[in-house]
Amino acid sequence: MALFLLVLVVCLVIFGGMIALLMLSGTPRYRTEPEHLLELFDKALESRVGETEWNTIIGYPIRHDDYLDGIRRRAQRLMDEHGRHGRVTRGKPLLDTIGQEELAALRDHLAAHTSLQRRQD
Repeated sequence: MALFLLVLVVCLVIFGGMIALLMLSGTPRYRTEPEHLLELFDKALESRVGETEWNTIIGYPIRHDDYLDGIRRRAQRLMDEHGRHGRVTRGKPLLDTIGQEELAALRDHLAAHTSLQRRQD
């Protein structure tokens, strides 16, 4: 009987500790900054990005900055219009030629906006 109570107490302590740990820890949040998008756009223009990385960053909404979310939505639209599933695995760029040009323009616009914001701060 003493062994049963000892095992029960140990199990309750372990489960209680795990529940307390899960209740006290917060949900991890990923905060997309302009540098993340610029790095992703550079990789896409150099054909060094995979579809998974692109979809992970571009598919995650940016709630803290409406301007960045607009840029993200434009990039997502570019993929929808000028990208094809499986292009990267076949050794082709993520976007077609027109999409590459529009992404380069979007990247330059974001870089200019970011540098202007930094100078004002």
